[in-house]
Amino acid sequence: MQRNLLDFDAQGLAAYLAEMGEKPFRARQLMRWVYKEGESDFAAMTDIAVALRGKLAKCAGISAPEVIREELSDDGTRKWLLDVGTGNAIETVFIPEESRGTLCVSTQAGCALDCTFCSTGKQGFNRNLSVAEIIGQMWWANRRLGKDIDGNWQISNVVMMGMGEPLLNFDSTVSALRLMLDDHAYGLSRRRVTVSTSGIVPAMDRLSDECPVALAVSLHASNDKLRDELVPINQKYPLRQLLAACLRYLERAPRDFITFEYVMLDGVNDSVQHARELVKLVSGVPCKFNLIPFNPFPHTGYTGSGSDSIRRFRDVLMQSDIVTTVRKTRGDDIAAACGQLAGQVRDRTRRTLFHTAEAA
Repeated sequence: MQRNLLDFDAQGLAAYLAEMGEKPFRARQLMRWVYKEGESDFAAMTDIAVALRGKLAKCAGISAPEVIREELSDDGTRKWLLDVGTGNAIETVFIPEESRGTLCVSTQAGCALDCTFCSTGKQGFNRNLSVAEIIGQMWWANRRLGKDIDGNWQISNVVMMGMGEPLLNFDSTVSALRLMLDDHAYGLSRRRVTVSTSGIVPAMDRLSDECPVALAVSLHASNDKLRDELVPINQKYPLRQLLAACLRYLERAPRDFITFEYVMLDGVNDSVQHARELVKLVSGVPCKFNLIPFNPFPHTGYTGSGSDSIRRFRDVLMQSDIVTTVRKTRGDDIAAACGQLAGQVRDRTRRTLFHTAEAA
């Protein structure tokens, strides 16, 4: 069986090559071809010894998930539906902007956290993605998008905000992060790579120790009672524990603030009173807020907040000197909200109990 080299971070690749009797610098050479050049043909890797290229051709390969479908929005947003086997599909979204290109990456097929407003959560959970399936999304997108006129890949930022909870697939997520940061692979700054979590507190601490990158927390509520309903993991890690973990994370984070994500649900969490509660809640936590207009999906019981409600909510936060942005709606015409396209392909309501032992 051929080994997929996308499954290895730098240390793993060096160990694999060492089994062949190769020195560590060969791993660095190989990584530069695979990631910096996007090459999958060993024969084209001209500065690698012919004998090693021959061995690799026999026992290894470079394989990303296959594309089932590609969608292009009128605003330039691209969305790919990728096959990860056993009837499961994941989504990857590229959002081009004037000063950057952001890739939104999935870490699980489905999601077990069952947040009530999330399309992915309504599909249930199937499995964690491998390192190759995570980093392969970036490898594929780079090859599909090509390089700009200066010879640079168009992806400058990565957000782990696609399907799934990254910190419940901790080991594979961190290995993929290390490839994104490695100078012999993609060489991204820690400030340009963001992990989004619903609040898996023990794993937030592990991430701070092992691979601190920018952190976004899916907050979505101003008190425990409401968050227990919207984000059920709050019943295990309530707001007091979550905010304490945010403060610990900031001790090693590449940015001096936490980004709180807050989806705006009409009549549920979008009142001025909710905004005032938030101000008190996050007092003492350096942060910014990203307010997210709700993107409806079939059979949801929610509607999005109106523009006036969002403006009033934003103004309360900003008057308290909290930097607050309202996320632009992108890719509506191609169902670019997380999980929507996969939900069209396979509509599942099965639930699987989630386990957090690996994150403990």
